[in-house]
Amino acid sequence: METKIVTIDLDTRGYDIYIGPGLLYRLSEFVPVEVEGRAIFIVTDENVKSYAKAVQNIMLEAGAPRCEMLVLPPGEKTKSFRKLEEVCGWLLDNGVHRNSIVMAVGGGVIGDLAGFAASTIMRGVSYIQIPTTLLAQVDSSVGGKTGINTAQGKNLVGAFYQPISVVADIETLKTLPRRELLAGYAEVVKYGLINDLGFFQWLEDNGNDVCNLKPEDVVYAIEKSAKAKAEIVQADEKESGRRGLLNLGHTFGHALEAAAKYDGRLLHGEAVAIGTMMAFDLSVRLGHCSREDYERVETHFSSVGLPTSVSFIEPGLKTSIEALMEIMKKDKKAAGDKMTFVVSSGIGEAFLTQDVPESVVRDVLKDALGKSTTTKDGFNKQGRKKGIKGLWKSAFSSQS
Repeated sequence: METKIVTIDLDTRGYDIYIGPGLLYRLSEFVPVEVEGRAIFIVTDENVKSYAKAVQNIMLEAGAPRCEMLVLPPGEKTKSFRKLEEVCGWLLDNGVHRNSIVMAVGGGVIGDLAGFAASTIMRGVSYIQIPTTLLAQVDSSVGGKTGINTAQGKNLVGAFYQPISVVADIETLKTLPRRELLAGYAEVVKYGLINDLGFFQWLEDNGNDVCNLKPEDVVYAIEKSAKAKAEIVQADEKESGRRGLLNLGHTFGHALEAAAKYDGRLLHGEAVAIGTMMAFDLSVRLGHCSREDYERVETHFSSVGLPTSVSFIEPGLKTSIEALMEIMKKDKKAAGDKMTFVVSSGIGEAFLTQDVPESVVRDVLKDALGKSTTTKDGFNKQGRKKGIKGLWKSAFSSQS
């Protein structure tokens, strides 16, 4: 299969995204600088250290004099000040220099953390993203956002710092747990919902093939997503305007993740799917889009197995409307005391607004939190039989 290339055009900070099967083992072709004389530093996690080991061997064969590797625990809790200090200390202890290259081999957590470390060490060293999850391949590895989580919220400390290359090998998705794969698919759908009705319609027809890793469809979905993000990043690198559209579902989703304390009950992509439904609910309440659009998005998420309700989180989310409101007001997109939301006037027609009464936001949260209850007939307020959520989660837990 032909390798697809998407270019991020940012003048001297531009780079290429390579998409296709088997790219990991041709990695030296996609490093845009000579590796001879450069020390390589790989940051990875326990789940994908076999891929990182392959990268290490390839870089040594390509002429790198040294290729060190740091293996971290998987999960959102790794995106912390403590782990950032560990990565930076490891780099310094092992003799990192300004001509060194940091390579992030893993999902969004590793990419964000390693990229942030690279942006600070020696006031900035080159780094390469080698995303091994669908979420990272279509979203977090592209565009130069790096950062860590804090007790106050997700990604509130970080930097805009572009990689010199992104290598997305779809073969790495074959070892991804089903739940993680679906979480990444939520970010794929996001691009259709923002400004591409045609892509959303294609996903309605082909989404299950993407989730079942049909090669041609996976490559098309990643390439389409990368092009969509590239266009937005090129127009608004530092998220002063249009780039905020990429946060569809994230204002609500990040609040849910923080309330769940990043303990594994709620993956980022799952939070995005639930948050997207809340954003469409908000859009309906504000009179921007129809209930039919809401139901169409919900139907698609459900058709591939993504959650659409807070009731998915088990055990139940111990939070309140006020607690979630406080988290959202600290969101980095907020301006002063006004929260910023991505809402929709229809599928493929998202826009940013601060013209949202708090009372309406509270109504959305009240309804979302209330959906964890069930009616006398055993159905929850979404119309799904009580217990099906638990069955869905257990069905995929064995694949990790």
